[in-house]
Amino acid sequence: MTIYKNPFRAIFFLLAALTVVGCSQEEAAMPDQASNDMAEDMATDMTADMADMTAEEHGVMTAAEQANLQRGEEWWRTVLMGGRLDQAEEYMTERYIQHNPDVSTGRDGFIQFFSAFAQPGPIPEDFPPTDVKFAKGDYVVFVWERQAEDPTTGESYDYSFFDVLRMQDGKVDEHWDSVFRATPPPGAPVMAVTPGIGPRHVSPANTAMEQTGEDIVIREQKDILQYQNLDIAMEVMAEDYIQHNPNVPDGRAGFLEFFSRFADPQPIQDEWINEPELTLTHGDITLFIFTRYSEDPARDNEVYKWNWFDMYRVENSLVQEHWDSATRDNNVPPSVEPPEGFVSFSN
Repeated sequence: MTIYKNPFRAIFFLLAALTVVGCSQEEAAMPDQASNDMAEDMATDMTADMADMTAEEHGVMTAAEQANLQRGEEWWRTVLMGGRLDQAEEYMTERYIQHNPDVSTGRDGFIQFFSAFAQPGPIPEDFPPTDVKFAKGDYVVFVWERQAEDPTTGESYDYSFFDVLRMQDGKVDEHWDSVFRATPPPGAPVMAVTPGIGPRHVSPANTAMEQTGEDIVIREQKDILQYQNLDIAMEVMAEDYIQHNPNVPDGRAGFLEFFSRFADPQPIQDEWINEPELTLTHGDITLFIFTRYSEDPARDNEVYKWNWFDMYRVENSLVQEHWDSATRDNNVPPSVEPPEGFVSFSN
């Protein structure tokens, strides 16, 4: 699981070190036992302080955000993992807006889809491991590390999968994930799906530190990747940049080598070429959710909406780590323009 850097922890260690230096100057005038007792007391105090720090290591979440995270995890364990669809009403709003393009929107659509294979069983006590998880405002984010088989070598590799919830009064009211429609097997029935259409949301407010980090990340996502100005990478990206896209090498040099093969730099504008549908920044993490449109592989002349995810971690004012929805299957559908009159958002 990614460990977020906590500036308060660094300050704590600095103060502790200064205290030790101050004490060592006085030790010559102390009896040995008194000096030992003092060292033991300091160690005990530092251990207690470290325990308090660990509880805050993921950044600043308000009590309401912590409650949203806990409630989202409880829904996941109970309804999805435990198969308790009979408890869906307790955890989900009736209008539950579903952005997974294979599942009809609404709580009833969710129940209908999962009732085909969900089996009630024990509810796990623990939430499954995630690579990153946090709550920001009304949103809860789960980023999973999953494994797949490389289609060329047959070897196992890791990729990232995203789930984002929006909570309302303690219930899941909206859900996004990194699913797109795959071509169904020959002869498979094509089920009708009612797409979820929700409002275009306003991103939660950031602290000054979070906004600084988000602005750095925007330079990579917008200026480097969308406007393809790779020369900015030296200013924005860490040399030992960690890459979770399984098709792109680690390191800034690996990133530049990969993208330089097809980069076509354009003059940078203030506007995004493809603006995120939603941006969530928590501590040193920034997550972008993008809107994509593709041709439906099972329904002729139909276009559907799905979502792509990019997430970054900033450290020492540089982008240090990146996750996205990519796999090695090369089966991500190409983007198309939505037809005239296509309704993407309710507002």
